[in-house]
Amino acid sequence: MNDIVEEFSEEEELYEHHRIVVDKGQSLLRIDRFLMDRLSNATRTKIQAAIDAESVRVNGNLTKASYKVKPADVITISLAHPPRDTDIKPENIPLNIVYEDEDVLVLNKPAGMVVHPAHGNWDGTLVNGLVYHFQHLPTSRNGEIRPGLVHRIDKDTSGLMVIAKTEYAMTHLARQFFEHTIERTYNALAWGIPNPPDGTITGYIGRSVRDRKVQAIYDDESKGKWAVTHYKTLENLRYVALVQCNLETGRTHQIRAHMKHIGHPLFNDAMYGGDRILRGNPVGSYKAFVDNAFKLLPRQALHAKSLGFIHPRTRQWLQFDSALPDDFQSALDKWRKLILANES
Repeated sequence: MNDIVEEFSEEEELYEHHRIVVDKGQSLLRIDRFLMDRLSNATRTKIQAAIDAESVRVNGNLTKASYKVKPADVITISLAHPPRDTDIKPENIPLNIVYEDEDVLVLNKPAGMVVHPAHGNWDGTLVNGLVYHFQHLPTSRNGEIRPGLVHRIDKDTSGLMVIAKTEYAMTHLARQFFEHTIERTYNALAWGIPNPPDGTITGYIGRSVRDRKVQAIYDDESKGKWAVTHYKTLENLRYVALVQCNLETGRTHQIRAHMKHIGHPLFNDAMYGGDRILRGNPVGSYKAFVDNAFKLLPRQALHAKSLGFIHPRTRQWLQFDSALPDDFQSALDKWRKLILANES
C-alpha cells in the first residue's frame, strides 16, 4: 500500500493489486475508512489520493472517497506495475502439531512466529511452514493466498490454531467462526485486578486515530466492528491478575485492546502500554523484580490455551488444551513467589 499512489495514463496497462468483496453483514461505511481497516500500511491520505488518481473502482466504476460501501460491493485497486509475486516460498519450519486427520490439523504456535506473509514479514511465517509440510491446502477470502487459514493469532501471542486441509473443511470452519460457535479460551496476565472480577467487554473495535498500528474501542458502529470478550479472573496476584478470556468475536488485537479499554493492559504488551509498571511503586527492589519479569516474558502475556470446534466431516465436537509456554509460566511463577513472600 506504500506505493498505492502512482501516476499513469489511460494507455498504460493496469494491474489489479487488491480485490475485496464486501461482507454481507457490512454496515454502510465510507470507502476510505473501509479500506483503512482492510489494507495493511494504508493511511486515509494514501487511500484518498488513490481514489483521486482513479486507481480505485467499485463494481467496475470510478468512485469518490465519500462513497459508502454496501454488502456485496466489489472493490478493486489497480496500479501501473505488477503486484509482488504472490507465490509463497515453502520453508522447512518445525510445526508443533497436536492433532491431525485428513480434514484438519491443530497446532500450537510459538510466540514470535508471524502467521501469514505480509509487509516486512515475507519469510519464516507459519504459512511458509504449512506449504512445505502439506500439499494442496485450500485458499480463500477475497483471492488472498491463505493456505488452510481460517483464523490468525498475533505474532507474539502463543497457542492453539486450527488449520483446514480441504476446501470443505475451510468452508465449514469459516462458518463456525462466523456464527461464533468456535470455543476459544485465552490465558492472559494483566496489570491490576479487574473489578468486577468476571464480566463481558463490548464495543466497536477499529484503528486508533492516534496510532494506526493499534486498535481502539468506540461506541460508534461506523468506526469499527462489534467485538465481545468474556473474561474471568483466575488468580489475584495483587499487582497483576491471571485472567481467562473467551472470544465471542475474533477481531484484530481484540483481547489486548479490550483489556486496555477497561484499564488492565496485558503484562509487557508494548503496543498497548503494558511494558511499564502500572501497579505498585516503580522504585527499588520492586522495580528490579518487574524488570526481571519483563525479561522472562519479553512479549505480551497472552496464550491461546484451548480450542473447541465441530469436526467438519464427523460432526463430533473436538476439544484441545495446551500448557502455558515456558516464558509465560516462568513470569507467572515469579509473581506467585512475590505474593507468597509478602504474605509470610
